[in-house]
Amino acid sequence: MGENVLKAIQDEYPDDFAWCYGCGRLNEHGHHFRTFWQGDQTVTIYTPSPEHTAIPGFVYGGLIASLIDCHGTGSAALALHRKNGHEPGDGETPPRFVTASLNVQFLKPTPQGVPLKAVGTVEEIHPKKWKIETEVYAKDVLCARGEVIAVVMPKTFLQPSQ
Repeated sequence: MGENVLKAIQDEYPDDFAWCYGCGRLNEHGHHFRTFWQGDQTVTIYTPSPEHTAIPGFVYGGLIASLIDCHGTGSAALALHRKNGHEPGDGETPPRFVTASLNVQFLKPTPQGVPLKAVGTVEEIHPKKWKIETEVYAKDVLCARGEVIAVVMPKTFLQPSQ
C-alpha cells in the first residue's frame, strides 16, 4: 500500500472549503484524508493513530465511517471534475460535495497499526448527485463497506446562519 499520492482532490479545494475535520487540509486537528485516482477507481490511504482505538488493537468504527464519508465526497469531486475535463493540479477549481446519505457496514474488526485503504467506485445518478461505493481494507482484508450519496455543495453553505 505504498502508493505515492501526488494530486489529491482535497489539495485543490479553495480555502473556504478546506476545513472539514475528515479531509480539510486547513483543519490542524483533522485527519487530512486525501483522495486520488487509481485507474478508474478512487483511493484514500490513512493510518489511524493510537487515539482512534475502540478496544486495544482495533480501530474505532467512527473513524471508519468518517473515512468512507470523506472518501465518498472526495471521489464525487474527482469524478465531476474529470467529467468537466479537468484533473487535480491543472489549475481549475474542483466542485465541492457534501454528504446526503452515508451507509456503513462493518464486516470484520479493523486492526490498529496498519494503513487502511479505501477504494471507491463512482456512479453518476444526477448531474449534481453521485453514488460512491467504498470498500475499506486493512492489508488485504476487507473490513468495511459503505455507500455515500454525495451532492454538489449548495452556495448557501458559505452564507452565515441567521
